[in-house]
Amino acid sequence: MIDIRQRTGYLFIAVMLGHVILISAQVNTRRGVPLLQVVTFGLFAEVQRVSSAMVSSVHGGWTNYVSLRDVQVENETLKQQLDAAQLQLQEQRALAERSRGLLATLGLRDRSHLQMIAAEVIGAGASTDFKTVTIDKGTADGVRPDLAVMAPGGVVGRVVVPSGRAAKVQLLVDRSAAAGVLIERSRSQGVAVGAGDELLRMEYVSEVADVVVGDTVVTSGIDGIYPKGFVVGKVETVEKSGNSYKQILVRPAVDFSSIEEVLVVLTPTPARAAAESSQ
Repeated sequence: MIDIRQRTGYLFIAVMLGHVILISAQVNTRRGVPLLQVVTFGLFAEVQRVSSAMVSSVHGGWTNYVSLRDVQVENETLKQQLDAAQLQLQEQRALAERSRGLLATLGLRDRSHLQMIAAEVIGAGASTDFKTVTIDKGTADGVRPDLAVMAPGGVVGRVVVPSGRAAKVQLLVDRSAAAGVLIERSRSQGVAVGAGDELLRMEYVSEVADVVVGDTVVTSGIDGIYPKGFVVGKVETVEKSGNSYKQILVRPAVDFSSIEEVLVVLTPTPARAAAESSQ
């Protein structure tokens, strides 16, 4: 019974819808267009609008995804190009610094009346107790023991162990190194020895010597190794005990931690030449 009533209800609804459709097909709007056509067009237009919006949304999302992928690829390419440019900039800066160092070293050689040979520092001493560096010039280039080694800033040290194509240089700040020096202003003489902590100590200074902080210390040439007049450093501290000097510390003119190019003085000092001629 229930199934028959449901079917009857569905049939009634279908008949009513059929009548409405037939009536709509015969009824016209004010503009003479059948009402059924208007309703049908409105329904299909709404379906088309919704479908078009969905398609546009999907297309827009895909376009944005593709664009985002393109932007990511472009960003990665630009990042790689930037990294390469930064590396090239560092290389150019290093070359520029090297060129400036070489020009300064060669300028010192050209200004001096001494015969010098340029050398490159290729290694540093492994021991902290002995301050040494290795240069790429040796006996094949005329390098001998006890030749002075200079830099544009001032005195570096002396050759201690030469080999065929390299040589070990004892830095002036080594505790066993020494050089005859004088105060450029007052001409007071003494001996500069390594004091540790990248400093020099000026010893054997006369108690009446005129020494003040800031004085420039230069080589005196009496040791037979270092030519006269080359800068050693500046007086950093002066301590006096009574009439005698307790301690005079000198800050070297050369930064020994960053030397790359040096000059080996091949011309013997007058003291050395005199000693060699008397033998």
